[in-house]
Amino acid sequence: MARTILFVAALLTAGLAHAADGTTKVDTDGFKEPLKTLSFNPGLDQKEFERSTLDALNVYDPLENWNRRVYHFNYRFDEWVFLPIVNGYRYVTPSFLRTGVSNFFGNLGDVPNLLNSLLQLKGKRSLDITGRLLINTTVGIAGLWDAATWMGLQKQSEDFGQTLGFYGVPAGPYLVLPVLGPSNLRDTGGLVFDFTAESQINFLNVSQESDRHPEIWALRVVDRRYTNNFRYGSANSPFEYEKVRYVYTEARKLQIAE
Repeated sequence: MARTILFVAALLTAGLAHAADGTTKVDTDGFKEPLKTLSFNPGLDQKEFERSTLDALNVYDPLENWNRRVYHFNYRFDEWVFLPIVNGYRYVTPSFLRTGVSNFFGNLGDVPNLLNSLLQLKGKRSLDITGRLLINTTVGIAGLWDAATWMGLQKQSEDFGQTLGFYGVPAGPYLVLPVLGPSNLRDTGGLVFDFTAESQINFLNVSQESDRHPEIWALRVVDRRYTNNFRYGSANSPFEYEKVRYVYTEARKLQIAE
């Protein structure tokens, strides 16, 4: 026991003596104290750095004051009207029936998807969407069952806003549409085109029947909100408006580029 105590004391004494002579052995890899190797640019302006970082997130939004009011309206409409209706729909409708409704309207949406894919000269994608329409409309019983996805033909999303962007039409100012949410001038025009095209094509006679039975449109609107996972306030940030605006804008750029 005494030998052990003497040995430990000797080690401590040696360590103190080594520290006292002011020398510290540094590993050859230089990572003993890595912060000492960092060098900072003394000419860096912190405010300029912050400003350039914010500029990178900027989106052309000349109607920001109006857009923020519409965003707030959508927030409250979603909270007080839309989501209660969606929750009621979920409560009274069996899961398999909700899935069938979503599949049916998704099959209708493949009509403008195909049209815009053809306009963008996307051959393979056009063939895939055509295959989805044929399979889901026949085997899938008018689209109630998404048989095409089960067979490996994944859902594609093409709209006229993407088509315009494909041909170089600029996005224009950012817009927040009542109920519909984030958009821009180009994509808003695209929505009008897609709606008109789907109505004129009248696939499965749905557009004509919807004019006679507005509840079909109502069900489609509820289904669209039901299948959208976005929830206002989920970002838990005072900068949610800026985040949504930036994410939407960048997502559209990626969709146009793919």
